[in-house]
Order: sequence, then C-alpha cells, then structure tokens
Amino acid sequence: MKLGIVGLPNVGKSTLFNSMTLGKAEAANYPFCTIDPNVGVVAVPDKRLDRLTALYNSAKTTPAVIEFVDIAGLVKGASKGEGLGNKFLSHIREVDAIVHVVRCFEDGNVVHVDGSVDPVRDIETINLELIFSDIEILERRIAKTTKSLMGNKSLKKELDVLKKLQEGLEKGICARMIPFDDPDDAAFVDTLDLLTSKPVLYAANVAEDDLADDGASNENVQAVREYAAKDGSEVFVLCAKIEEEISELDNDEKEEFLSALGVSSSGLDRLIKASYKLLGLISYLTSGPDETRAWTIKNGTKAPQAAGKIHTDFERGFIRAEVVAFDDLDRLGSMTAAKEQGLVRSEGKEYVVKDGDVILFRFNV
Repeated sequence: MKLGIVGLPNVGKSTLFNSMTLGKAEAANYPFCTIDPNVGVVAVPDKRLDRLTALYNSAKTTPAVIEFVDIAGLVKGASKGEGLGNKFLSHIREVDAIVHVVRCFEDGNVVHVDGSVDPVRDIETINLELIFSDIEILERRIAKTTKSLMGNKSLKKELDVLKKLQEGLEKGICARMIPFDDPDDAAFVDTLDLLTSKPVLYAANVAEDDLADDGASNENVQAVREYAAKDGSEVFVLCAKIEEEISELDNDEKEEFLSALGVSSSGLDRLIKASYKLLGLISYLTSGPDETRAWTIKNGTKAPQAAGKIHTDFERGFIRAEVVAFDDLDRLGSMTAAKEQGLVRSEGKEYVVKDGDVILFRFNV
C-alpha cells in the first residue's frame, strides 16, 4: 500500500511524515521546503504477529508495510505550474490513496499560505487543482478517442464515459463521486488513473489540547468531518507535533505518554486502521519455525488468489487451505489443540479469506 501525504504548505505534512517514518524530511516554517518527494516505509503494527512468533518460535517476523510519500505543498494554480506545479501532481498519480493533511490549529508563529486557518477552503483549493489536472487529461483522451471513433464505432461507449467524467469535473465534482452503475464503465474509469478518483483520508492536524476528545470541541475539525461525509472520505484526528515526540519513545514510554494525554492510540495507528478500512484491505497470517508473516489482501479475496500473494506457484497449483482463526489459536495455544477442538478447517478454491485467518496452503505444481 502506497499513501501520498499532501496538503498546503505549512500544514504539518513533513512533520507528520518524519514522525511516522522516522525520516529526515525538512520541516520548516516556509512554503516548499519539501522539493523532491520523501519516501518512507512503515511496518504495520500487529500484536498477532508477536503472539504467533512466540507460539511457533519463528526465526523471523515480517509485518505488512505501508509506503508513505511526502509530496510538496500544493498551492492555488499548481495545475498550471504555480508553486512547484505539475511535477508534484505526477507524484500523487502513483499512490493508492491520498492522506490530505488539513490545518485545524491556530498558531501565530506558523505562517499559513493564505493568511488564515480555514480547512474547508484549503481542501477545496487542493481539490480544484487535482480536478483541473484531471480535466486536462480527459480533454486529451476525448480528442484521441473521438478521432479513433471514425474507424471503430465500439469506442462510442468509452467516449460517453469520458464525457460524463468531464461534465462532472467541470462542475467541481471529484471523479470518485461520479456514479457509474455498469461495472465495465467503473473498471474503465479505474484505468484512467485520475487524481480525483483516488480515495482520500483527511488528517485533521490539531493542537495538543484537542486530542483527548478527538477534536469534538474543535470547530475546524467538525467542518472537515462534515465535508468528508459528503465526499465519501474518512477523517482522523492527530497532532503532528505530538506524533513527532512519540516517534522518539520506546513502546512502553509511548503507551505511558499516550495515556497521560488521554489518547488510546497514536496517530500512526489510527491512520493505518483508517487506510485499511478506506481501501478495503485485511491481513491474513502465516506462521512456522522459519517465519511469521502478515499478508495484505483485498477484503473478499478467495483462497487461491490469497495464496498467490506468497508465490504465483501457490495459486497455480492450489489444492486446499488449512485455516484456523487467530483468536482460536491464541486462546488454545497450539495448532494441535485447535485441531483437537475441530477448529482447523480444510477450505477449497471458493473460500473467502477473513482478517486474522492463520493459513497453511497446500499446493502442487
């Protein structure tokens, strides 16, 4: 999973990136201090892996990972080359989802590029730049498809989809909010790789005092939540400065610090949880003496395709999957005990893998 962190300059993007990836992206109180995108890979926290590693005495533990890309602050006119322009829009095109950091705190010492804190205005500024960029792409595609239509009438349906997208974008509607009932049409839209098709997580960056109640008393956060509800997007609240402090602590100190703040989990944990939900992802687990590992798949994936995440031979030669729920294995303490209780199942090609399944694949090639 690859997430792009975007936002106006000075909203806390690079501070957030540094805290989550322990990276060293420059974070300064002036626009465009991030020029080339910084990239960091983060392990997905999963206590189930620790338990399985202990049960199987695994030599190696491999968590799922998320790749974060810290993309330079966009400004009004970016799609026309303003600020650092189209170069950074191209970086957004490469990610699976967008983490849009929105400033919801007041601080006279931190410059706001538009002179005041107004998160909805900031969101719309960036959305418009993404929309303008998508319109340019569609205009070129429509011209090309119209020309090709002369000798290939089957392109008429494709052209209709392109024009429907263009019409919606010109009204200021993001592509992800434009409905297509035909699955083939929706699949075609996905191939266009439009910026406004990408799912969005709004990261409401608040002051420390607003963390304990999850931003409930912060009017700016409420405005973001109302906007996201209409936009079909997710929102999570964090304080980038606090995240930076947390990143320098060990696990025990981290839990103590969060408890003192009245917060149950870090911003990174909430971001990962929200990302999995937004993208419809789950994790299944494999474990043995050599390695315990988490594998990320789409919710609804069947057993052979899940096996293919490990190796294509596993999918090609799939015979069956021996499956036990992690909670059952954790409670009983061994695979032998789970088998005695009849909780280890033999599943075939139509089995839909569930989050937390511990699986041993049987295959033959």
